[in-house]
Amino acid sequence: MISDKSNLDRSSGTPFIRVASEKDVPVLLELFERSRIEGQLRENDTGSDLDHLVAGYFECKDSGFWVAEIKKTIVGMIGVQRISDNSAEIRRLRVRDGYRRKGIGTLLMQQAITFCREKQFLKVVLDVRIERGPALAMFDTFGFLHGRDREISGRKLRDFYLDLYTDTTDTNIQ
Repeated sequence: MISDKSNLDRSSGTPFIRVASEKDVPVLLELFERSRIEGQLRENDTGSDLDHLVAGYFECKDSGFWVAEIKKTIVGMIGVQRISDNSAEIRRLRVRDGYRRKGIGTLLMQQAITFCREKQFLKVVLDVRIERGPALAMFDTFGFLHGRDREISGRKLRDFYLDLYTDTTDTNIQ
């Protein structure tokens, strides 16, 4: 799902998905901090996994982290972390203000699910604040099922899961 660099003009307005690197950490932390300001984060979420991107996502062969770029500007991010032998969690899905509702989240989600399939995970989980309507709709489009609603520190969260062993999802959503 990662775009082929040789066939893409990275200065164009087309979103480009690539593996994140340590040099991206300051921008990823800035996207994380914007989420905190917008009230999207749990109070105990420190973002420390972004400070340690290599250890948190790349030293485990079954985890990964990607960014979306437009005109060489990082406009989104997503991570996948293995949480058990057959399960992974999608984390840190963020799209910068001004770039939302343009399909970037969908491209990032496609990348994450494709990665999970390649690693042969059977189940993928994620959570989201209930008031994030567009995100909820996107998860539904990808076939995620509602697990439960819960509340942490006054914030309502919805847990989702995707069973990859059923192979009923299409990661090529248009």
